[in-house]
Amino acid sequence: MKYFNTNGCCDPERHYMIDLSERLHEVKQMIDDGQYFSITRARQYGKTTLIHGLVDFLRNDYEVLSLDFQTLSFEDFKNEHSFTAAFSRELLEASGHIPESVKGDLEKFSAGTAPAFTLSLLFKTLIQWCELSDRKIVLIIDEVDSATNNQVFLDFLSQLRAYYLKRGRAAAFQSVILAGVYDVKNIRRKIRPDEEHRTNSPWNIAADFLVDMSFSVSEIAGMLQEYEDDHHTGMDILLLSRLLYASTSGYPYLVSRLCKLIDERISGTKEFPDKADAWTRAGYLEAEKRLLTERNTLFESLVNKLTDYPQLRTVLYELLFTGKAIPYNPLNQYIDTAEMFGFVKNSNGNAVVANRIFESVLYNLFLSQEYMQSREYDAGLQEKNQFIVNGHLNMRKVLGKFVEHFTSLYSDRKETFLEEDGRRYFMLYLKPIINGVGNCYVEPETRNRERMDLVIDYRGEQFVLELKIWRGNAYNTRGEKQLSGYLDYFHLQKGYMLSFNFNKTKQVGLKEITVGDKLLIEAVV
Repeated sequence: MKYFNTNGCCDPERHYMIDLSERLHEVKQMIDDGQYFSITRARQYGKTTLIHGLVDFLRNDYEVLSLDFQTLSFEDFKNEHSFTAAFSRELLEASGHIPESVKGDLEKFSAGTAPAFTLSLLFKTLIQWCELSDRKIVLIIDEVDSATNNQVFLDFLSQLRAYYLKRGRAAAFQSVILAGVYDVKNIRRKIRPDEEHRTNSPWNIAADFLVDMSFSVSEIAGMLQEYEDDHHTGMDILLLSRLLYASTSGYPYLVSRLCKLIDERISGTKEFPDKADAWTRAGYLEAEKRLLTERNTLFESLVNKLTDYPQLRTVLYELLFTGKAIPYNPLNQYIDTAEMFGFVKNSNGNAVVANRIFESVLYNLFLSQEYMQSREYDAGLQEKNQFIVNGHLNMRKVLGKFVEHFTSLYSDRKETFLEEDGRRYFMLYLKPIINGVGNCYVEPETRNRERMDLVIDYRGEQFVLELKIWRGNAYNTRGEKQLSGYLDYFHLQKGYMLSFNFNKTKQVGLKEITVGDKLLIEAVV
């Protein structure tokens, strides 16, 4: 039986995966047009799977040389002689249709027996291959990240560029594709002790790669339909597809990981005895909760990037907790870096966190680093048992106790302090109450300096809570109507509001408001 794969390249014969046909046709059109380009995406975004599918897709029309720089060692990049030898060995393994004269030169290079062999000699041999080949040649190199910080790789790119520019007069590769996380068009590494940082790249010939590699709702549905044909669970495919997309924005690894958790970890548990029980909305929510508490290679990679790039951490913190609008500008190195690693994306001209899962991971990370010094977290931890009655979360009581706690601690603080930190304090208070059982996330379209909607899932129940800064009665009334409309979306009759009010005549506490057929419980601090 097939299974959901989250480790390495996906194979349609063995794994449940989306249909790549449309993407492969788009990439082939670029190759047919003779374009050189990079496939630059974040970790575990399906680059290698796309390349493997592309190799098979092109074989009838092109001679495809598919290499992986992961197979080269540090010593192979030490100088152009060692690189030429290693590259020649990879080419000999990559193709069984090498002209004899070319094969003889490559064998000499690979064995180190050719006198004074260099990159320029290697490329003259490669161009000869392009001249003699019955079919046009496509060169694909995966995992180029391992090579982007040294002079040899820059010289290699320079050779590719030189022959690309004169290919109207001489033979050359039909197309060259480089794949990795880092965009090789923007190399900024110190490559020699006697040089400053180089910022110019010889890969400025590369065409833009605009193929969308995220999974759409319909593509996820197609994958689930294949699973359903095998297992007959009776799942609501459209519902599950929409849930998966809503939390992941189609990030390939996250979609597959959630499906794998439902299939292999959730199904067969006490709460979800079989696959029919697991492939439900409740089963999905359980899988999302488990995903957010696991340690996997993608999350570890993201956290490591925050250590390597401290300013990136600052940008993300601002986005999450203050609601600060940060214009999307790819020329800003911090925005460019955040997007390259998959943290953010462009949404209507603003940089936003790329998906709800990453957002929750970052919230949990930032909040966890404050647990030891947080009085809010301690208070929530000490009081948590009184908020759960017969397995149900009493959100009204959570708000009431938070008002008491917050007022006693911060009533004398300045407004600017509370605006920046008030919502974070509530999340610190809530975390130990729902930890291990529930989950919460922020609806991104509502996040700004004045308003933020928090959706809390607890044992299959949902609570929508609007956190907002008080801006007068008219603004407050408008917020109540917005929340009422939002409750319609979630098919809920009761909603909650937490208002941070800095008016000295404010009335602290809880009150009930009726808006249409909705009951709103508002807490004011």
